[in-house]
Amino acid sequence: MVRRQSAPRLEFEAAAIYEYPEHLRPFLSEAPALPGVYIFHSESDTLPLYIGKSVNIRSRVLSHLRTPDEAAMLRQARRISWICTAGEMGALLLEARLIKEQQPLFNKRLRRNRQLCSLQLSEQKIEVVSARSVDFSHEPNLFGLFANRRAALQSLQNLADEQKLCYACWGLNR
Repeated sequence: MVRRQSAPRLEFEAAAIYEYPEHLRPFLSEAPALPGVYIFHSESDTLPLYIGKSVNIRSRVLSHLRTPDEAAMLRQARRISWICTAGEMGALLLEARLIKEQQPLFNKRLRRNRQLCSLQLSEQKIEVVSARSVDFSHEPNLFGLFANRRAALQSLQNLADEQKLCYACWGLNR
């Protein structure tokens, strides 16, 4: 029998590579060791970055530093909040409801639509931008949050109709 040797695995501690940003550390010390939902908020505070649930909020929030994507999300986060629940089932239901209502940028599994869009206004034009191409928490002049490009354009068209504006001036062709 011939044994194949695999390449040696590099064992490392995620915390050695990624560290919690300094501005989030006060929130970590206050996080409860109880079941519930936790929310990473962006600078704008209008759209959450991530919503999660756990039977132990504190330990789960502390574990959010395992991948480069999580490190990027933590760099964008400005504060962490939580809602305690009676147990795991309450946390599960609350998390699902909040994700569907608020559509956080970093929740991919429970979000119905992964192509969130917004209207970006500049002096020259109105453009539909997606969450994949633009960081909604830092980009200026964004208006509205839409499930997809078609919904954003429909909203723009409705506004043009209400205000009796020329479609061509708004970049709409009918």
